[in-house]
Amino acid sequence: MSPRSLTQQEKNNIISLALEAKTMAYCPYSKFRVGAALLAEDGTIFQGGNIENASYGATICAERTAYAKAISGGYTKFAALAVATDLEEAASPCGICRQFISEFGPDDLPVYLVNTNGEHKITSLQELLPFMFRLEH
Repeated sequence: MSPRSLTQQEKNNIISLALEAKTMAYCPYSKFRVGAALLAEDGTIFQGGNIENASYGATICAERTAYAKAISGGYTKFAALAVATDLEEAASPCGICRQFISEFGPDDLPVYLVNTNGEHKITSLQELLPFMFRLEH
């Protein structure tokens, strides 16, 4: 099922909230701040910042933080995701996040990759992870 079309205000909001979420990142080791804003189908927006840990494997990326907040609140249908970093060139989600996001789809979920200035590129989950691993439910 395709996500619904986003209004310009919704696009602006998730980009702005992804940038804001960077300020909540806990990244004392890498100093690499990432913020995410996840728009649920009903218009609710969940923010997440990356959370590092001295045991690096326990680190949680911003995207998964936003998804965990949404899913633990009963949300499983999403309309868009924005991911922001402090880089001049927009960065995309890591491989683990791409696989995590694919669990909830949809394949054509719009993903806004936002640079430090708020400029963005639009891609989709399918473009980020063309050969998704999925188990049939």
